[in-house]
Amino acid sequence: MSQYENYQSPFSWRYASVGMRRIWSEVNKRTLWRRVWVELARAQSEFGLVTSAQVDELEAHAADIDVEAALKIEAEIHHDLMAELKTFAAQCPNAGGIIHLGATSMDVEDNTDALRIRQSLDLVIKSLGTLLLALADKLDETADLPIMAFTHIQPAEPSTLGYRLSMYAQDLLADWLTLCQVRDSVMGKGFKGAVGTAAAYGDLMGMENVPGFEARLSRQLDLPFFPVATQTYTRKQDLTVLNALSGLGASMHKFAFDLRLLQSPPIGEISEYFGKKQVGSSAMPFKRNPINAEKVDSLARLLAAYPQVAWQNAANSLLERTLDDSANRRTILPDAFLAADEILAVMLKLVTKMDIHRDSIQRNLDIYAPFACTERVMMAAARNGADRQTMHEQLREHALTAWQAVQEGLPNPLVKNLQRDETITRWVSVEEITRLADVSSYTGIAVSASHAMASGIRQAVGGG
Repeated sequence: MSQYENYQSPFSWRYASVGMRRIWSEVNKRTLWRRVWVELARAQSEFGLVTSAQVDELEAHAADIDVEAALKIEAEIHHDLMAELKTFAAQCPNAGGIIHLGATSMDVEDNTDALRIRQSLDLVIKSLGTLLLALADKLDETADLPIMAFTHIQPAEPSTLGYRLSMYAQDLLADWLTLCQVRDSVMGKGFKGAVGTAAAYGDLMGMENVPGFEARLSRQLDLPFFPVATQTYTRKQDLTVLNALSGLGASMHKFAFDLRLLQSPPIGEISEYFGKKQVGSSAMPFKRNPINAEKVDSLARLLAAYPQVAWQNAANSLLERTLDDSANRRTILPDAFLAADEILAVMLKLVTKMDIHRDSIQRNLDIYAPFACTERVMMAAARNGADRQTMHEQLREHALTAWQAVQEGLPNPLVKNLQRDETITRWVSVEEITRLADVSSYTGIAVSASHAMASGIRQAVGGG
C-alpha cells in the first residue's frame, strides 16, 4: 500500500521543519528510551546490580533502532514501551535481562518526554530569536517612516512604522523570555517507580542509597527531576509549556492579522511576498491573497486550543495517575511544537520579505493625517489666549467639512481651510498651522522608542 493511501498528518510533510519532526519521531523517542535504560543500568552498576560489560553491551546497541520489529511485538502485547524493551533485549543477549530493573514505564517515558520537550523548546527559542533579530533590523529601518495609526480600525494620529512593529517585537520578546524561563524549569519524573515512592529501587539497593542514585541519574541525563512524583511527573508541567506556546501563538496571530488588514487594498501599506508563478485564486486570476499570514493565524488558533486539553489532563489525573491523558499527549505535545515551529518559519519570511508600499503610506497620510493637527491648533490657540471651547467648535466644523470632501474622494482641504479662517489665524499664524500639520513633528517617542526596542532585542537575544 502506498504511503498516500493512509492518512498522514500535515505536520508529517507539509508543515514544520525537518529538525522539529525528528525530535518527535519514533526513532528519536526510542533512542531516548534506550538512553534512559543505558544510564539506569550504568547507575545500578555502582551497586553491583549490573556489570560494566552489560552496560557496554547496552551502549553498543543503543542506536540499533528497529521500529518494524518493535511494532510486530507491540501488535501481540499491546504495550509500546515493553515492545521496544523486548526488541532492545533481543539485541543484547548478555544484558537484555537487566534492562528496566526496578523501573516502571513512566520512569522511562516521562523522562524521555521531558528531554523531548526541552529539545523542542531549544529549537523554538532559537527560531524565535532569529525572528526577533530580523524584526530588530526592520525597527531600525522604519523607525522614522511616518504612517497613519488606527484606533477602532479608524484613522487616528500619526505614528511610525517602526513603532508599530515595535509593538509586535515587544510581545515576542516577552514570549522569548517566558519560553527561556519555561525551558530552564523543565524537569523529569526521575526514578521513583510505580507510585512515586521509589520503593522498588529501595529494595534493590537500600533506601538510604536512593537519593544519591537518583542524583547520579539526574547528572547523567543532564535533567533535573521533580522532588515529588506519582506514577508520572505532574501534568501541570505540560500545561505550563503549552501555555507558553499558546502565548507565542497569540502574539503571532495579532501580528499576522494586522498584516492581513494592512494588505487590504483600501489601506495597502504592507504586503507579503508573492511569487512570480504563485496563484492567488482558482477563479480570480488577479487575486493576491495573504495566504502566509492566514496560515499563521490558522495554526495559532490551534495552539490556543491545546492548553485546554493539558488543563484537563492536569486537573483530572486522579490520585497517583490515570491513563486518560496518554492518548491525547501523543498528539498535543508534538503538534503544539510542530505548529509553533511552522508559524515561526513563516513569520520569518513575512518579516524579511515584507513589501513596504511607501506611496500608499503617503497617500493615507495625505488623506487622514491633517485631522490630527486640529488638537495641536486648538492647543496653540488656547496658549495664545483664545477661548478653548470656541476653538473646539470652530475646528470641529472644519473637520466635518473636510471629512465630507474625503468621503467624496477629494483631497483633504482641512489645512487650507484652517489657514483661510480668520477666526483661527487671529490666534495661530498660517505658517504655524503649516508646521503643526507636519506629521514628522507629531510622532512623539516613536523614533527613539523603535531604536531602543531594536537595541534591547539585540542585547537580550544576542547579535549585537
